[in-house]
Amino acid sequence: MTHPSHYRTGILCAALGAIAFSGKAIIVKLGYRYGADAVTLLMYRMLFALPFLLLLAWWSGRGKPTLTRADWLGVIGLGFIGYYLSSLLDFLGLQYISASLERLILYLNPTLVLIFGVLFYRKRVPSVQAIAMLVSYGGVLVVFGHELSLAGVHVALGSALVFLSATTYAIYLGYSGQIVQRIGSLRLAGLATSAACCFCLIHFVSTRPLSAFAVNSPVLWLSLLNATLCTVVPVLLVMLAIERIGAALAAQVGMIGPIATISMSTLILGEPFTPWVMAGTVLVVLGVYLVTKFSQQKTFITKESNHV
Repeated sequence: MTHPSHYRTGILCAALGAIAFSGKAIIVKLGYRYGADAVTLLMYRMLFALPFLLLLAWWSGRGKPTLTRADWLGVIGLGFIGYYLSSLLDFLGLQYISASLERLILYLNPTLVLIFGVLFYRKRVPSVQAIAMLVSYGGVLVVFGHELSLAGVHVALGSALVFLSATTYAIYLGYSGQIVQRIGSLRLAGLATSAACCFCLIHFVSTRPLSAFAVNSPVLWLSLLNATLCTVVPVLLVMLAIERIGAALAAQVGMIGPIATISMSTLILGEPFTPWVMAGTVLVVLGVYLVTKFSQQKTFITKESNHV
């Protein structure tokens, strides 16, 4: 039986972790206002996060078996698709769409994991989950349609990029299952994100002159905040929450994430909060809640669904 204090701590960690994750899009949008591009913002985010991620990988790997060559190849591959490619597509998409729409699209991640299970593993989807997925995608379409009417065709490009980000991260989750069982989720997260940092640096130096390292000081501070408060800290908070209250309840508490993003986008970025955004958010959260609630792979789907 969970001690009441552990239960309260777990709930608090899950809520704070979801809110911290939600701040990522806000910081990226602010970085664009200072003239930085997606590749530069991603590079600095990962560069500042790298020391913490290496420490996480070392700490979580103490006393555990040495990784095999196959493990290393798997970690590097997952780091490329799950953290480098997904994050790059996400940052690129944020150039064209609001932070609110971005968060709602990324929140579809558990439904994508379920769809891949059907396509590649022939898993059966109960009718309740199928209806729930339609509800969640309908919610995204409500917000997408409204934003398209206001901002034009660039919204379609941005939404497609963010949806590809969610898709590649769902692929990461689908293929990470066996490695997670062998080396542990924290160790995998630390090593895979460290590999992603290297990919981000390689991308930057191969496509930008060295002078591109010189950016406005606010961009550096925003990137440091993104790397710590919106990347490393929420990973640890969510893991602590899962240890205390389980993945299912932590995911339910994490549904505060889209609300937090929309609130911050309205207060900090000045993005409009309309009845269309509110209705779409309700549909997406409700749909994803039902998908994860009735999923036979509840822990697997929800455990890392917001780490992009």
